Amino acid sequence: MTERKRIVILGAAESGLGAAILAQKKGFDVFISDQGIVKPKYKVILDKYGLHYEEGQHTEELILNAHEVVKSPGIPEKAPIIKKIRESEIPIISEIEFAGRYTDAKKICITGSNGKTTTTTLIHHMLKKAGLNVGLAGNVGKSFAWSVAEDEFDYYVIELSSFQLDGMFDFRADIAILLNITPDHLDRYEYNIQNYINSKFRITQNLTKEQFFIFCSDDDVTIRELERIVITAQKLPFSVAHIHRPGAYVDNNNMVINYQEDDFTMSLDELSLKGRHNTYNSMAAGITAKVLEIRKEIIRESMTDFQGVEHRLEHVLKIHGVDYINDSKGTNVNSTWYALECQTTKVVWIAGGLDKGNDYTELYDLVKEKVKALICLGKDNEKLIKAFEGIAPVIVDTHSIEDAVKAAYKHAKNGEVVLLSPACASFDLFENYEDRGRQFKDVVREL
Repeated sequence: MTERKRIVILGAAESGLGAAILAQKKGFDVFISDQGIVKPKYKVILDKYGLHYEEGQHTEELILNAHEVVKSPGIPEKAPIIKKIRESEIPIISEIEFAGRYTDAKKICITGSNGKTTTTTLIHHMLKKAGLNVGLAGNVGKSFAWSVAEDEFDYYVIELSSFQLDGMFDFRADIAILLNITPDHLDRYEYNIQNYINSKFRITQNLTKEQFFIFCSDDDVTIRELERIVITAQKLPFSVAHIHRPGAYVDNNNMVINYQEDDFTMSLDELSLKGRHNTYNSMAAGITAKVLEIRKEIIRESMTDFQGVEHRLEHVLKIHGVDYINDSKGTNVNSTWYALECQTTKVVWIAGGLDKGNDYTELYDLVKEKVKALICLGKDNEKLIKAFEGIAPVIVDTHSIEDAVKAAYKHAKNGEVVLLSPACASFDLFENYEDRGRQFKDVVREL
């Protein structure tokens, strides 16, 4: 009897559990190790499947005998256990790479610094409306591996972060979408933007002329990189500044999508998602739909009735004529740039959190034009305050969501907007950006 291959999974949350369930189903000897404390809801699942695990530590003798390690995207390369695994020359892959081995479904993969979740959920919405058997996976929806283990979809729409892409080698998308590249997570990439660019472009690896690469031709970083590397996939660019046939562009306030000499045209005013950033997201989704031969009326209907994503420019309430907007998903400078850019009135802006090596200078013009007060929300707001001294007319230092919302309420007047768009990670005061967004909404509702 041949010995079962041993697979070790680092991290016992959504991604790790999905990989463990799939590995067990495929006959591997599975062990899960989490240096933190496993959440009760995940322990229930571990027990249900009879999976062996440890928490609060990484026991080397139980890990370094693996044939392969599946790493949670949240664990950095500099973690001591990762260094030990590398020294032992044990392959480390992502859950996405592992799951990709066990499905023949068509994979539509989306990455970018901003707009990933909106574009991913919009494409999924379209495909579902078109009657396709489609799953939503990756950074949004269900863990990809978990879905491969338990569902049987013909299509997957998969949101991919740079951390997930770093652990992908043989995986291949059928449609690869790169929305944009702006500095983000530089603390994980040795503060070297090229390392981050290389990571994002891993979405194009293994593409052949049978696959498609959809990208924004207005993104200078993407275009510079495309001049440097060779991609054999069919390229379908989108732009608000240039006409692309095939591809997508804006002409006379209309979004035009051209593929196989056929045009789909829709007024920007009809789109449920407003703002220039959402025009880009809608074009990427529209090209995907055309490639998949979805009917024009389905594309139009989907673009009209799509509800958007929680924590992304989500309207919470109007109180005394002031609109409260939750953009907690705005965890980097570029994302916040778009959130401010699409506001048409004066803004009381709540920002701050865990800085990832941010350069705030690209926000200066917008802040001068639109922001009447900056409410800093974080454990340590010194860098943020220093960055906007003399730029924002009023700066308030707060260290809790309650104090931040109270300060915003005080400064906002009828017809103005209170915008939570932090430009920073949430982990100093909150569990994650969803927790930050939910707490913001709760406090606003109590005003």
